[in-house]
Amino acid sequence: MATILVVDDEFGIGELLEAVLLDDGHRVITAMNGRHALERMAEAKPDLVISDLMMPVMDGGGLRQAMLNNPEWAEIPFMLMCAVPEAGIRERISQYDAYLRKPFKLAEISQLVARLLQSRAA
Repeated sequence: MATILVVDDEFGIGELLEAVLLDDGHRVITAMNGRHALERMAEAKPDLVISDLMMPVMDGGGLRQAMLNNPEWAEIPFMLMCAVPEAGIRERISQYDAYLRKPFKLAEISQLVARLLQSRAA
């Protein structure tokens, strides 16, 4: 069972992702922004982080940079979510392992999570 940190300031999206991931057999931790996510990661290191890009306090780009600056967290796979097409966000953040465009299909989440966790285990 993998531990997955879901970071999104939109409660409904966080709740939806949590439900899907729990159904897939994962342990889920949630956070409302990047700063909260860093606090949660200090409590329990996740196997994967799924983060929205645009959030108050600390956005997904700031969260990813903080993770890359910490040797304990730098290798954790990072899935970025955003409503903007992927080409439009590459200037803001380039170091992520998967991109999920909102709105998304639930099957996409399970497939991407399985792929990222499998590649991490390899």
